[in-house]
Amino acid sequence: LYFSAQEGMLFFYDINGLQYEMKICADILQPISSLIFSPDYTTLLVVADQGTVYTYKPAHSGEAVKLLDACSSCFLAADFLTPGDKYCVSVTISGEVQVWFLEDGTCLSKLNLDIEVQVN
Repeated sequence: LYFSAQEGMLFFYDINGLQYEMKICADILQPISSLIFSPDYTTLLVVADQGTVYTYKPAHSGEAVKLLDACSSCFLAADFLTPGDKYCVSVTISGEVQVWFLEDGTCLSKLNLDIEVQVN
């Protein structure tokens, strides 16, 4: 079970029957708004409140790697494009939808919706 705390910490609960162990996986130093696993569960997208998107690979137990940083407005949400886990799509508060290559953070495409976006 992965979860985040308001301070920007990414935690993992290893649950085995009635026993559990909590581990700190990463500290991104800003509040986390969402966590999204890739379809094959190899990569976790970590979206921060301030508009930064990180990737975390649980099998490698390393730090979260900054992938995308907000430019003109904050990222509101991000998710993987399926099938696979090579691409993700993000939307900003200002209504810009972007497709990203996850390996190096290259923006492959963008579309401006010309409307402010909200997530419910």
